[in-house]
Amino acid sequence: MKYVVVLADGMADEKLEALNGKTPLEYAKTPNIDALAPYSEIGLVSTIPEGCAKGSDTANLSVLGYNPKQYYFGRSPLEALSMGVILEDSDVTFRTNVVTVTEQEEEYENKIILDHSCDEITTEEAGVLIEAIEAALGDEIKQFYPGVSYRHLLVWDGGSTKVKLTPPHDILDKRIGDYKPEGDYQDIIWEMMKKSYEILHNHPVNQARKARGLKPANSIWIWGEGIKPNLPQFKDKYKVDGAVISAVDLIKGIGIGAGMTSIDVEGATGNVHTNYKGKADAAIKTLLEDQNDFVYIHLEGPDECGHRSELENKVSAISQIDQKVIGPVIQALKEKNEDFKLMILPDHPTPLRLRTHTDDPVPYMIYDSTKVGIAEQNQEYNEACAGMTGIYFKNGYELMGHFVE
Repeated sequence: MKYVVVLADGMADEKLEALNGKTPLEYAKTPNIDALAPYSEIGLVSTIPEGCAKGSDTANLSVLGYNPKQYYFGRSPLEALSMGVILEDSDVTFRTNVVTVTEQEEEYENKIILDHSCDEITTEEAGVLIEAIEAALGDEIKQFYPGVSYRHLLVWDGGSTKVKLTPPHDILDKRIGDYKPEGDYQDIIWEMMKKSYEILHNHPVNQARKARGLKPANSIWIWGEGIKPNLPQFKDKYKVDGAVISAVDLIKGIGIGAGMTSIDVEGATGNVHTNYKGKADAAIKTLLEDQNDFVYIHLEGPDECGHRSELENKVSAISQIDQKVIGPVIQALKEKNEDFKLMILPDHPTPLRLRTHTDDPVPYMIYDSTKVGIAEQNQEYNEACAGMTGIYFKNGYELMGHFVE
């Protein structure tokens, strides 16, 4: 039996007037999902336990079968694993975004955060900027490491997790001074962010970006604190060899921490323009040639579109996931006469109206090629139908065991 999880990050949403009262998932063209839905188990799952952060770190841990209240070590240390950064027990890590803030002649605290991703800055451009930050702000106990696109890392020897830091995508179009760091070393963290503007806003990389009509990456934003993680091995829990395919360091890091193979795909970007075919091909190869029994295909596009409130792109991302990932993977498994189970779900909602995550339950769908019975009349895979089936996993981390076992 082969097991395939297609995780469409942030796919769940609200019914929208612009889509004739449908959600993006309902509105998108998804012929492959539509063909399987009547023969599938469809229900709701809560991936974010009460009191936990409404983030992809918490939610993807749940989906992969790890109780976040037991195994949450923070977002950034998982990203450090993917980057190959070796952590000591005394290290505290922080996600360090490059962000876009207003450039008027106002005090730093009065600036407005405009974009948490700087028009989805390229990894190459951001790497140059993080090198400048490291040269100016790094020292013997604090080091900055470049990541993918806008997502980077600060490792602080002897730092503290006793802080209150706000994700930048939660405060778009808001005054940053209202969300200053609180807790241990709050003044040091704020001063690094403040100095970063002085370093970055006239940097040649940003001058070139502005000349091309793109938003500058003119400040860093520090958040997502954590400590060295220790996850039980996925194979020990579920008795299958597994792989993860993602462009996002967080998801790759969770997989690596769980002892899974992390597969890199050229052209995978973490946005709507990712290499869908490359991800599908990599999934097919790892299942049929490398003899992995389980693959977790993570697609960030719907989430990024939600944060940026890009309606057409979110619908397009969902359609492309169906047609360029789900369709080819199913076809390849069927051609090889492989028995398989397929689970499709988002990790959390990212409603276009809110531009950030919520902790509402999300719809999941499980198709088992060995148990195709009589079709459920009018059953579709979307938020509304999932809520009507009566199937609900309150503890999201229990869904993986249900799927695999």
